[in-house]
Amino acid sequence: MATDFSRTLSLLRQEKGISQRKAAAALGISQALLSHYENGIREPGLAFVCKVCDFYRVSADFLLGRTANRDGAMIDSEMLYDGSTEKGSLRGSIMATLQKKLAVNTTGLLFDLLSRTNSREAITAAGDCLGATLYDLLRRLYRQSGGNEDLFATEAVDFDAGAVDAALLRSRGAYMRALTEADELPHLSSDALTTLPGMHLYTANYLAPKTACKDDAHYEARDAVCFETEDFPDAPNHPDFPDTTLLPDAPYSSTTIYRFDIAPM
Repeated sequence: MATDFSRTLSLLRQEKGISQRKAAAALGISQALLSHYENGIREPGLAFVCKVCDFYRVSADFLLGRTANRDGAMIDSEMLYDGSTEKGSLRGSIMATLQKKLAVNTTGLLFDLLSRTNSREAITAAGDCLGATLYDLLRRLYRQSGGNEDLFATEAVDFDAGAVDAALLRSRGAYMRALTEADELPHLSSDALTTLPGMHLYTANYLAPKTACKDDAHYEARDAVCFETEDFPDAPNHPDFPDTTLLPDAPYSSTTIYRFDIAPM
């Protein structure tokens, strides 16, 4: 229990944006004892677990790492929320249902954001881009399963020649132009919740000019940044840094959550 409980306890406090001192006072214990709980040094009793659940408004199952749902519901393929308009749920693999949920919810978020731009052109182009991608995937699946391709509007010879790929590129270009011309764009923000004390920032200063990467993309120095949460460098030689000692056969665990949000327009 210590690993899941301590990690979740620490992340819930950080998510609430309060210090250990304030959380300890609200929970009726000392800051030192709360620190021990959050670092897995000590395990609490049932009464304290109940207090934490009430304070952070989560279930005991979530707090103990038995479920990813804060209300304690266990994940089941038939119970997963489906944001599409169709009735029923996908039968079979829970992975397929999870991927479907991710695609549906991401699409919903995309068009919610696009609606704030008041750009009909951007919304239309985004729909065309997604439509072409889904058409391509479905057509290839249908072909592989031996289906009759005469049912599709695009003839097989045109499909093989890249007609859908060309349509996708055109819609992507129209989308980028529309975003450039939009009167207003929503502002996205991000933050990180972590059980580790530090964060390392990589700025890609030493990328060679036009470094070749996946999908034929090319990057140069400082074209990207990477945020890596970690313990403080050289901590064993700095007594004032958080302790990084890891004994043989001792478990090691850390959690980092990267969260993205939409700032008010």
